[in-house]
Amino acid sequence: MPAESADDVPHLAHLLGSELKLRPQQVEATARLLDGGATVPFIARYRKEVTGGLDEVAITAIADGLERWRELEKRRVAITESLTERGLLTPALGQAIAQARLLTALEDLYLPFRPKRRTRAQQARERGLTPLADAIASGRFPDPEPFINAEVPDAEAALAGARDILAETINEDASTRGELRQLFRRQARITSSVARGKQDHADALKFRDWFAWNEDLARCPSHRLLAMLRGREAGMLTLTAKPPEDSALALLRQRWLRPDRHQGRAREQLDLALVDAWERLLAPSLENEALTEAKVTADAEAIAVFAENLRGLLLAAPYGRKPVLAVDPGLRTGGKTVALDDQGTLRATTTIFPHEAKRQAEAAATIRSLVATHRPAAIAVGNGTAGRETADFLETLALGIPVVLVSESGASIYSASEAARREFPDLDLTVRGAISIGRRLQDPLAELVKLDAKSIGVGQYQHDVDQARLREGLERVVQSCVNAVGVELSTASEELLTYVSGLGPALAKAIVAYRRDHGGFRDRKELLEVPRLGAKAFEQCAGFLRLRDSREPLDASAVHPERYTLVRTMAGELQVPVAELMRRPELHQRLDLKRWCTDDVGEPTLRDILAELAKPGRDPRPSFSLFRFADVHRMEELTPGMILPGIITNVTKFGAFVDLGIKQDGLIHISELADRFIADPSEVVAVRQQVQVRVMSVDLPRKRIGLSMKGLTNDGQLAPNTIASSAAPSSFAPHRS
Repeated sequence: MPAESADDVPHLAHLLGSELKLRPQQVEATARLLDGGATVPFIARYRKEVTGGLDEVAITAIADGLERWRELEKRRVAITESLTERGLLTPALGQAIAQARLLTALEDLYLPFRPKRRTRAQQARERGLTPLADAIASGRFPDPEPFINAEVPDAEAALAGARDILAETINEDASTRGELRQLFRRQARITSSVARGKQDHADALKFRDWFAWNEDLARCPSHRLLAMLRGREAGMLTLTAKPPEDSALALLRQRWLRPDRHQGRAREQLDLALVDAWERLLAPSLENEALTEAKVTADAEAIAVFAENLRGLLLAAPYGRKPVLAVDPGLRTGGKTVALDDQGTLRATTTIFPHEAKRQAEAAATIRSLVATHRPAAIAVGNGTAGRETADFLETLALGIPVVLVSESGASIYSASEAARREFPDLDLTVRGAISIGRRLQDPLAELVKLDAKSIGVGQYQHDVDQARLREGLERVVQSCVNAVGVELSTASEELLTYVSGLGPALAKAIVAYRRDHGGFRDRKELLEVPRLGAKAFEQCAGFLRLRDSREPLDASAVHPERYTLVRTMAGELQVPVAELMRRPELHQRLDLKRWCTDDVGEPTLRDILAELAKPGRDPRPSFSLFRFADVHRMEELTPGMILPGIITNVTKFGAFVDLGIKQDGLIHISELADRFIADPSEVVAVRQQVQVRVMSVDLPRKRIGLSMKGLTNDGQLAPNTIASSAAPSSFAPHRS
């Protein structure tokens, strides 16, 4: 937020505080931090006393609210200036504009004065028909003959022109539009039908569920609305979204027809103008507005689903800093195989052909040689084409290390990306893909940040939502996850550093260049030597950057450098070095936190500091756990009643998709997720969660698998310790009920 907007903070703090149910003081303090350049992760972690302990969700809501209100104020100023310049601003209009709290209300007030094209009403005014329209509006019906001229050939043309003026007046009345807008929100029904001549079109079949569909627009789930809008965009469906016409006309007649004034032919003409205003002007405009408003809401829900799924994927359990082998499987071209050390550095590369009978012995010998030479802790196998078969082959070798299936989603995009070319300019795309698969096992977050989040494949209608909002929402999630975990300054990639609080692409690139030119960093303070990294950026980023080999022990923790003096004072009181205070958490019991509280540092921050001292640089992600699919490899092997283990790959508003290890995910409909009613699938499942499912149906032609979690060992509650990172095949047999 710009600093020059700071003088509006107290006013906006009261508005937003009421809207978000927060104290105005909290909103004002947070707004000033945001205006000062502080990031959401920094404020949430290091300014708890200032904000009253607001979390990232609340701080983000304040940031969004500030932007929305400031955009409204910007539009209010523009409208006021436009009206003033044209001499159209009256005291009453100015007061109404000042009191408008919604952009739609503001635009309704401006509508009659907005410069517009030459409308039918404008042409009628130019032909001198305004007095006739005014007379009809007042309840009189004058003789139209005096209004006939060269441009108005007869009485009917005069009356039609007068009705055009009346219809536009009705359409531009802010109160009328406001009441009709509420009617749309209460009673509009969305109706979908197949476009003319498209019944048998191949592209239309995917939308056949909505060939004859209608429901209340307010109740239409986001996924269904986005699907219907996609069908309309593709030209396969037609959509309408209106309240009953009788209700709309009744509202208009109640507002504009006065029984004591409008009688006879004047009433008849005014009623015709009302019907015309509704059909030609109000209904199309408000219908478009209602659908736009509904889509904004649907976009927000879809983006929230995508964001939550992405968070689960990014925060999946890492295997850790251990050497691994990785295989990017292939049938015809073989499996590109790489050996990575514990830092993810490429040590060897080759190709194996485990699916050619004549070359299986050679493949086995190659793998055994790589294992003997590089001593990997696991083998990562991409879960794409031939992935399950490759993993099965590796399992038969009895190597004594786990074989882990890793999601390949987006790996091919990374392989061809600028980041991959910069890191491995001389390697083949498939080799880069194998490296990415191995690194995903070691640290999913560090590797996945190199991808455009949209390519990871955990979204719902991601191509149909507002792309700018989607990009912003996903970037926020990535930034939140990166800063929650923390980043190792000595090894982090440029892409990972980009998402650290206060940095960005330019400073991330500068840090990597400085690290390369100076052989690393000796402590956090040395960041201030990086070109263009000033005191403000250092304040924002330092606490999220770890330096395990620093000469300052606290650099390995999330304790912010601004609190180092405090920690040293604590250690001095206990007469131990800081390093010993970090090694011996039992010493913390001897500290009276209340005595250490100041205006700037309260108990929340002190408790955070002690937690970090007890476990410096602790990783909030769950511990890695191996997972084994059942001995089922193809859809044709599935039968209703089977009980299988699976991993949640995507959560939507209508259910969750599950990887069963057979290349085709199954769907658990929301009604089959638990033995109790749930309003949202995210109440009980999350991406990468391990679950037990029952096969309900198998539709081979449509490649659809229906699943259920009802009555199984899943407890119907989301359990963090069940989040899976990856999967390994085995001879685990499916249960049958």
